[in-house]
Amino acid sequence: MSPTRVVVTGLGATSPVGGDVPTTWAALLAGQSGVRPLEHEWAEQLGTRIAAEVAVDPTDVLERVKARRLDRSGQLALVAALEAWADSGLSADDAEVDHERLGVAMASGIGGVQTLLSNYDSLKDKGPRRVSPLAIPMLMPNSPAANIGLAIGARAGVHTPVSACASGNEAISLGIDMIRLGRADVVVVGGTEAAIHPLPMAAFGQMMALSKRNDAPEMASRPWDKGRDGFVLGEGAAVLVLESAEHAERRGAKVYAEAAGAGITADSHDIAQPDPVGVGATRAMKIALREADMHPAEVRHINAYATSTPQGDVAEAGAIRNALGGVTDQVVLTSTKSMTGHLLGAAGALESLATILALKHRIVPPTINLDDPEDIGLDVATEQRALPEGPLGALNNSFGFGGHNVAIAFRSV
Repeated sequence: MSPTRVVVTGLGATSPVGGDVPTTWAALLAGQSGVRPLEHEWAEQLGTRIAAEVAVDPTDVLERVKARRLDRSGQLALVAALEAWADSGLSADDAEVDHERLGVAMASGIGGVQTLLSNYDSLKDKGPRRVSPLAIPMLMPNSPAANIGLAIGARAGVHTPVSACASGNEAISLGIDMIRLGRADVVVVGGTEAAIHPLPMAAFGQMMALSKRNDAPEMASRPWDKGRDGFVLGEGAAVLVLESAEHAERRGAKVYAEAAGAGITADSHDIAQPDPVGVGATRAMKIALREADMHPAEVRHINAYATSTPQGDVAEAGAIRNALGGVTDQVVLTSTKSMTGHLLGAAGALESLATILALKHRIVPPTINLDDPEDIGLDVATEQRALPEGPLGALNNSFGFGGHNVAIAFRSV
């Protein structure tokens, strides 16, 4: 491994529980759910009529003309990226920014699905002349990454990892690699998703993947609870600014945590179901720890993938136990999806952000709705939990349809 250390110097988010990082973090610590009934007319025909829409609409934040040229996924990405960029203390006009060594890795699991489907409706109902001339630049999966790159002047490479629900963490892994391979000094990384639309919701519903707790939306996302009946679809974006430690130190940047390592594997088991034994997930965590030069005993916190599905939650718990080799007594586990729902391609980025803040503030957000827990052999925080002083390690896991597994290891600074 390259000896180059990679650190996190900026954070941005727009989520179902907050319109920026401070409000999102405060809501997570307070155990507030962002799951609500859908008020759209189209939702009335669906079996699942709840979701976790963003707390602040991106059109309330962005300039009107700019917002109209972006799919909703691009709008959310830009809101989070601009917050992270400002939080890092960097500026596009700053002499400290070498734009040829500034990169972007912004992921999405589904891409500009709302633009695609709305323009198809226009084509069917009104003919080809009513299709927007901006449809392709808006719907292409790399649109959020490209627009972030344009906003900050990134020229080292602008990338869009697509690996279903592991996409956000794969973008973080790619950013770490870009810096360690010497291709960039700074990389803006993260994930975005905006798929709360009748077709994706109907499709997930037909897979029997969504919770049907329409009468109790705040209680629908319940990882590791025996009464869980599926995940809740969420939307939003989260962005991290990664820098080489040397670059960050040279400009006197504040540092949240070290992005110490990443592990990527594939199950080759099934297109939608996880490997029931979690072999690939175990390997991903072990690789992340090895790359981070982190002993399992250093891991004090894991923000788990834990979507609230019957099979996935148990498989991941077994993978965590196997990856840590039985050194689990000191690990505090949580799933912030219990509050935010499942943001698909943005999930890993948002949960990595929460993991970083847990290390920074030495406090773990709770897992809510855990009323009748499965015996998973791990310590799950059901209320705020303090982390000890001294050096801390943490993991964030993401797994996606297709058998994608990504684990990111973070270290306190």
